[in-house]
Amino acid sequence: MSPPEEHIVTASQVFESIGDQVAQVDAPAAAAGDVSDDVDDGRVVEEIESLCMNCHDNGMTRLLLTRIPYFREVIVMSFRCEHCGFQNNEIQAAGSVQTRGVHYELRLTNLDDFSRQVVKSDTAVAKFIEVDIEIPAGRGQLTNVEGVLSGVVEDLEMDQDARKEQQPEVWEKINEVVAKARAMLAGESFPFRISLDDPAGNSWIAPDLRDGVGKWEKREYLRSTEQNTALGLVDTGAEGGDDAAGGTMMSSTGMVTSSLSGSDGVIPLGGQGRLSENDEIVPNEVYTFPASCPGCMHPAITHMKMVDIPHFQQVVIMSTLCDHCGYKSNDVKTGGAIPEKGRRITLQVKSSEDLARDILKSESCALECPELNLFVNPGTLGGRFTTVEGLLTQVRDDLRNQIFQADDPEPQVSTSSTLPSASLTTKLSTDGGDSLDTGARARWNSFFESLDDAVAGKRIFSIVLEDPLASSYVQSLADDPRQPDAQMTVVEYDRTAEEEEELGITDMKTEGYEGEAEAKAAAEAAEAAEAAKEASA
Repeated sequence: MSPPEEHIVTASQVFESIGDQVAQVDAPAAAAGDVSDDVDDGRVVEEIESLCMNCHDNGMTRLLLTRIPYFREVIVMSFRCEHCGFQNNEIQAAGSVQTRGVHYELRLTNLDDFSRQVVKSDTAVAKFIEVDIEIPAGRGQLTNVEGVLSGVVEDLEMDQDARKEQQPEVWEKINEVVAKARAMLAGESFPFRISLDDPAGNSWIAPDLRDGVGKWEKREYLRSTEQNTALGLVDTGAEGGDDAAGGTMMSSTGMVTSSLSGSDGVIPLGGQGRLSENDEIVPNEVYTFPASCPGCMHPAITHMKMVDIPHFQQVVIMSTLCDHCGYKSNDVKTGGAIPEKGRRITLQVKSSEDLARDILKSESCALECPELNLFVNPGTLGGRFTTVEGLLTQVRDDLRNQIFQADDPEPQVSTSSTLPSASLTTKLSTDGGDSLDTGARARWNSFFESLDDAVAGKRIFSIVLEDPLASSYVQSLADDPRQPDAQMTVVEYDRTAEEEEELGITDMKTEGYEGEAEAKAAAEAAEAAEAAKEASA
């Protein structure tokens, strides 16, 4: 039975922006002249009478859908009870769970950093690292760094009088933490760091164009099975595991095979790809094996290929494709032994030939373009094997997607690497949202114009790759490709103790472990013999 004509939804209505849909809710009232004083710049505050959980009388909940610059649309909720004075403020993401989790870290160095806007969703965990204060997942917040820290101090001081009498040791320790937090609020403990980890990917700490390397960091990561289960992305009640998702089936011989489909056809569960006589990976051979999609947890396909970069080393290129949700990812992993020193490569980009140079940016590498005011922290982009032009283009597009979020209701075909090629998305806005101030907008526009000129080859700039593992590479145009050309500078440097700790090199042991293993085995055998002797006696 077909739906009534008045209830038919067109494609343009389906992909209409949330802001426009909310604005239409208030259209009849506006036409009748009944416009609330809360309506500002087309933003509608919806008021709903709600039960107060404190006095069980009725209070008022106000809902506002707004867009945050550099971020996305959120729903701001405010409840107040006129009878008992109870009030509560929360936010919720207006979109869906993102394909990856996100981890932010901000190093505060001056009082201005306290005003950085913070979106903490109900699935995010915030932490002040130096004082080891962690705010667990729970109520969503739209605030700034000062507001987060002030809320922590208020919560810790709430029951201190009772603790002083009942648990004096706990009272003393909390007093020490509160004293440190108040010193941080007063600007007496710089620098210190705040981190925000959200497996749903819907939290955010505001960046600033003037941030240098090590000031503001964003890192995306693949969620674990436990995190996907907590977010409700895994059907724990389905029987048969992967079979319920159409991923596996039992053959007549009793062996499990995979029914994954992709551009290469049906893939056996054990994977496919030719190995050498010694069962080793063959360079330039494409290996395909099944995996789980980090976005939707359905069966996906991963392709892997080992490539020899001339005059450098072997790297492994990995690509994951999910036919169910369209998730795509590309990453490059370097191999080989860890060198004794890090490496800093500086390239002067002066022509289109320089833009076409091959470049490998490893996961541990920091990227810097001083003339463009561009700084990319290690781990932000993952591993990339591309050209100078391709790397700058990706940095520009990823950053532009964060600063100027989509809000144009006109459907457009997406070419994003993380969305299906046939999906519909929206065009990028050019204003950055309803609360992006004029000065910040002008700075970001100027920044993107300089990046566009650099990608188009209209300006000279330098690109610096600093890699503590010396796993990054820039193609040399010299007669001997193993040596840097006139526009390249390669400098080796000693890693700092902090870098050694972060990379796990400090605790790494490559010599003498065989003797320890043998001694441990001998000790365990002696203990077993002693236990057997006692048992027989």
